Amino acid sequence: MDLKRNHMKLLLLCGLLAVFFIAGCNALKKSTPIVSITEYEKMLLGKITSDYVGNANCLVNCHDHDKLALDFKSSTMGDQLAESSSGMMIVDCESCHGPGSELMDAIKGLDAEKDAKTIVQAHKENLLDFSNLPAGALSLICLKCHTANATFNIHNWNGSVHALNGVTCSNCHPIHAGSDLIAQPREVANLCLSCHIDTSAQFSLPSHHPVKEGKIYCSDCHDPHGNSNPKNLREMTQKETCGRCHTEKTGPFLYEHSDITEECTTCHNQHGSINDKLLKLRQPFLCKQCHPHHRNSNDLFANKSMSYTRCTDCHSMVHGTDTPGANSAGAFTR
Repeated sequence: MDLKRNHMKLLLLCGLLAVFFIAGCNALKKSTPIVSITEYEKMLLGKITSDYVGNANCLVNCHDHDKLALDFKSSTMGDQLAESSSGMMIVDCESCHGPGSELMDAIKGLDAEKDAKTIVQAHKENLLDFSNLPAGALSLICLKCHTANATFNIHNWNGSVHALNGVTCSNCHPIHAGSDLIAQPREVANLCLSCHIDTSAQFSLPSHHPVKEGKIYCSDCHDPHGNSNPKNLREMTQKETCGRCHTEKTGPFLYEHSDITEECTTCHNQHGSINDKLLKLRQPFLCKQCHPHHRNSNDLFANKSMSYTRCTDCHSMVHGTDTPGANSAGAFTR
């Protein structure tokens, strides 16, 4: 009887927990922000009384003939404005710069040429002044849209090594630069290497991945917007990342080379090397790091020594093989 009573109590407890869980989820689904996005932008600007006046006031009344407007109209966001049926979020000047009604009041009646300095100062005082915003705040302006599924999603950005080192979206993506808003693949190498100077030098070594030649890109191996993988690699490990291109080296093989099953960088410098095939040392000295006493008993070798030959002349399948050697173990010969 006691067992049955305890069982009933357990069922009742589980039922109550389920009710609270479902109620909590339901409340979460119905939750709304404390303030709307537009009100939040006003708070960022520090002018809660300012209101949105629309894109026409920027692009038609003031910036109708300058390069900034022409570049913006040909950009991803500018094209989006004309395509209201795209289903994507409409983006305009105030989406990034904040509400502009107080700016309009401040420059009303001013002459664009005679009062240029006053107008520039009014922009700084009445719109978001990007030059004085910290890196994190600058990126948050972009992340307001780019953490939604309707856009290119970069939800890992805030924890990325770039964000933690003060890099902002605009360091790589010039917002008003027309069709160049998105960094093009052919430009990615120069873009990344302008900061990663040491890596740039490695790509100039005799043996290197052809990044500067434009045949592969930094972003083929690394996710610049951040992920949970080491070095922002596209895959969880170096070997998996290398295997995206070098599929013939990944196996599985009947006889695995134990060191190579760990990481490719055990033997290779991934960006560049003075040795052939990105090797850290030339043969046989690289192999002798792990096989220091290798000798051959064949009579063709007068002094039984293998010290001054290339190991891969015989052991050509160093990444793994399905063929057993003379001792019934994998000798990585063929």
